[in-house]
Amino acid sequence: MFNITYYAPNAAALDWDITDQLGWTPDFQDPSSYLEILHPETGDNTKSFLDLKPVVETRLQKQISIDEFGKLLDEAAAEKTDVNKRYEKYAAAQAWLTDSSILLPSSSNGGGAGVTKIVPFTAPFGWTGNKSDGSVLYKYIKLQDKPVTKKEYEEAQKKWAKEKEESNKKAQEELAKHVK
Repeated sequence: MFNITYYAPNAAALDWDITDQLGWTPDFQDPSSYLEILHPETGDNTKSFLDLKPVVETRLQKQISIDEFGKLLDEAAAEKTDVNKRYEKYAAAQAWLTDSSILLPSSSNGGGAGVTKIVPFTAPFGWTGNKSDGSVLYKYIKLQDKPVTKKEYEEAQKKWAKEKEESNKKAQEELAKHVK
């Protein structure tokens, strides 16, 4: 079924009524990467998620007022100088999308409880992108015999945070020497 859903040329060809397997993850850590995919005129995923035809106004687009969402996205994208204002504008667009109930996120990678034997913080890490999913990239992963306990995880997290702080400090010092 995944291939039928993933490779369908339009919403009419999709073989489902409701799904949680849309096969998308943000490309970079920015609100635009999460929201622009649903822009009513330029969004890559409006054809499959919402059956909207980019640029062509349809009865459905009027009925759900998706043009309001597009305007909010355009306003956010136009903000180039103040990052806080830009993020506030993207937050308003996200709130509109959530309030409209057109598309409701039902899960988030890393957002739920799980049981693992992977030694904490040995898997690849990233907030976004293909390399952020440590469950499918095995380089550097270490395993332990028993499932990770909360105590083991918290101790590993403290160690990782300390190492990250030291590494970031060193990188900033090296950058300061390099950039003048």
